Amino acid sequence: METQNKLHRSNHRMIGGVCAGIAEYFGWDITIFRIVYLVVSVLSAAFPGTIVYIILWLIMPKRS
Repeated sequence: METQNKLHRSNHRMIGGVCAGIAEYFGWDITIFRIVYLVVSVLSAAFPGTIVYIILWLIMPKRS
């Protein structure tokens, strides 16, 4: 049987586990993904990045 890699919030969280969950899903380094997300959010006036993070925090299921 094949196991599917599902998108979920990670237990390696700083705030909500969203960035870590996305990084784990794609197999990326968690710290680098967090830094890239922060830089992109700040360069886009931070507001859109914050809204996207909150929406994903509410939508993404917790890891069981």
